[in-house]
Amino acid sequence: MRRRVGPVVLHEGPDAPAPQQRRDAMTTHLHRGDLPAGLSFGNIVAIDTETMGLVPHRDRLCLVQLSAGDGDAHLVQFAKGSYEAPRLRALLADPAVLKLFHFGRFDIAVLEHALGVLAQPVYCTKIAARLTRTFTDRYGLKDLCKELLGVDLSKQQQSSDWGADQLTREQMEYAASDVLHLHALKSRLDVLLQREGRMELAEAAFRFLPWRARLDLAGWPETDIFEH
Repeated sequence: MRRRVGPVVLHEGPDAPAPQQRRDAMTTHLHRGDLPAGLSFGNIVAIDTETMGLVPHRDRLCLVQLSAGDGDAHLVQFAKGSYEAPRLRALLADPAVLKLFHFGRFDIAVLEHALGVLAQPVYCTKIAARLTRTFTDRYGLKDLCKELLGVDLSKQQQSSDWGADQLTREQMEYAASDVLHLHALKSRLDVLLQREGRMELAEAAFRFLPWRARLDLAGWPETDIFEH
């Protein structure tokens, strides 16, 4: 069963059928516990997470947002302690699908801690921005969307209660906005990486990023193991 709530389509249960993709307007699809069967994101999927806080070992994963870059967003909401999600796990582990994050270090750590899967391969727009936009210290998603895409994101729901049983429309719209623009940002940042001759460096950083997340989980969140 699915219920339409404004721009949101709520799918009751992880086995609900995958929705028809709409191209006339953005639609946010809310799923309970896992992605629906038959849903494909192509070879690049944008991913973000919402948690109860910023400490992966302490603060539980509440929501995972995904987008194929087609204007639609899929949100997977988790009940406390219920992280089976076999289809989402398979997607995170699929070597043929690039996982696209902004500040992936945190999301990758949270996803592995909750779901037991190390997301690979990955791309992080924050790392790409730091390697190319050395004339500024503004690398937040809101800053990049405004400066590179002309999109003004609202961050009013950033600190809201993501553990609530029922998310508000404003929370879902905020969560969706965090993945809807990552494909476009990647395209712009790839041009800058090529222009500045730093694509190889970026790709090496992306390959290491899942292991940097594992270092965080293993107890070295604030330590640079490469320093003297």
